[in-house]
Amino acid sequence: MPLIGCVIYLITQVYNKRDAEKITNEITHIINPTKKIKDLEKQLEFSESYQNRVNLADAYLENKDYKNAIPYYLDSIEGNKQNDFYVIKQLIECYFNLEDCEKVISYTEKIKDHPEFKKSRSQFLYGLALEKVGKIEEAETNLKEIDIRYSFYEERLILAKFLLSRSKKEEAKDILEEIKTESQYMTKPNKRIYRLTIQEVEKLLIEIN
Repeated sequence: MPLIGCVIYLITQVYNKRDAEKITNEITHIINPTKKIKDLEKQLEFSESYQNRVNLADAYLENKDYKNAIPYYLDSIEGNKQNDFYVIKQLIECYFNLEDCEKVISYTEKIKDHPEFKKSRSQFLYGLALEKVGKIEEAETNLKEIDIRYSFYEERLILAKFLLSRSKKEEAKDILEEIKTESQYMTKPNKRIYRLTIQEVEKLLIEIN
């Protein structure tokens, strides 16, 4: 806390008042996410706009409170004849974390033709949901779309495990070896973020070799 106080003090000395207040609020919201939710609830009470609903839903999602996020996402697209890609993408994330695979599949059908869907996390979650309901071939097709170099490390690890479960050892091994090689060129922050993922990749490679 003393360190955070120093950061806030420095910000107020260096930046203008508006910038300082904005950055200070962001720091406060990171420390106390429930405050962010309460602030956004007040904004929604003041103005029941589409953006205020989505902002509040996003805050609940960030806080892993998926059940409370969903109603606000649904309210934001109620009566909207055009599919809202962003909101539906967020709903897919919520329903997946609640293990509601049928809803994941149902909402994915609404955005499958959107240009931003292909090779996205939403497509990956769709693939995992298809696996859960026994549509293995479709699952593999969608999961493989996420195999993009220098990105999606955790998802590619899950893809490798999926391939191993289907006795596709060589395909899985190729993905794991690529991740291991790529990890050598990661920035220090990314190495910290993906440390456990890299460790699991290395462990799996030892097991299957």
